[in-house]
Amino acid sequence: MEAGVAATSHFCRFIAAALGTGLCAAHAGVLPEDRADSLYHSYDGGGVEVTGPSILIRKGDTKNFSASANYYVDSISSASIDVVTQGSPYSEQRTQWSASVDYLHADTVMSVGYANSDESDYKADTYNISLSQSIFGDLTTVTLGYSRGYDDVFRNLDDNFKETADHQNYHVSLSQVLTRNLLLGINYDAVTDEGYLQNPYRSFRYSSDPNDPASAALFEPERYPNTRTSNAVSANALYYLPYRAAIKGSYRYYSDDWDIEAHTVEFAYTHPFGDRWIFDINYRFYVQSAADFYGDLFSRPDEQNFQARDKELSKFRDHTLGFGISYHFLSKGWSFVDKASLNARYSHIWFMYDNFSDTTKGTSPVDEPDYEFNADVLQLFFSLWY
Repeated sequence: MEAGVAATSHFCRFIAAALGTGLCAAHAGVLPEDRADSLYHSYDGGGVEVTGPSILIRKGDTKNFSASANYYVDSISSASIDVVTQGSPYSEQRTQWSASVDYLHADTVMSVGYANSDESDYKADTYNISLSQSIFGDLTTVTLGYSRGYDDVFRNLDDNFKETADHQNYHVSLSQVLTRNLLLGINYDAVTDEGYLQNPYRSFRYSSDPNDPASAALFEPERYPNTRTSNAVSANALYYLPYRAAIKGSYRYYSDDWDIEAHTVEFAYTHPFGDRWIFDINYRFYVQSAADFYGDLFSRPDEQNFQARDKELSKFRDHTLGFGISYHFLSKGWSFVDKASLNARYSHIWFMYDNFSDTTKGTSPVDEPDYEFNADVLQLFFSLWY
């Protein structure tokens, strides 16, 4: 049994480095390794561009404590379909910093953390705590977590506008070593949101003449419920193949009281070449239903109590195909550095909306096609362990 646990622990480190999966992260009884990461990320799709750096530093005493700090920046420029049809293109910057401390006692890891996000019209503070316990000879790890977020929502060019929102997340997960080569993870999250949950700039549209579907559309500010409760359950499996490669499969089901249901399926394959290179490929499929108060075109401004036209609340699906490559070096160490790696990951995403129309095309609402767009995501990061 001990040999199986040791082999699986090695497998965890290998697969986590290649895929960035969190399945092994909850393995209690072990503190995270001392390391530093520098990341550059880029997203380009649907008229939105997001770029920026991130820096993470983690350091512990090798016995009981480990602390980390992260600084993250998003530079955002948007001329998305929402902005083009309802406003003017804009640019802004979001900065986020976070810190966490892990404490190890026997087979138990206790963690606390804090994150602050700041942009011109949105400020968020999030606190989190978790407890992980290994049982049955480290073959099973149970994790309990809780986070609480407090948001302040503003509207640019309107000094009198200020709203708040609160968020709570309850998390429980189970990580199980089934064989020396197979890991299973099961996760459950319950989330409650309360307060101002909409976008202060977005509007829904309605027909100027309900008896004529081709009539021009008029706009009113969206109206959302002030509460939302959601639940998500997922299962992840990792299998270490005899030739040091690995496969991953996962499924996630999500539902909320806004009548949205979503399914996510993902598969990944990781393959090392020699002692320095790791390649991986992954495919992800996501599909969701629409919120019960969503509408592409309402018949009148008071058709129902809550009305919205956020495309993320509509019925849509997306496909993601990604590739990654890692190069590991300094395996024998250098000065205070134990090892290092260079990593690159690229993903292409296809978004397809079933009941959200492209208002930039067609001469009237009846002529508008369903909206769709592609996005490119690039991540470049450097990691070193010390």
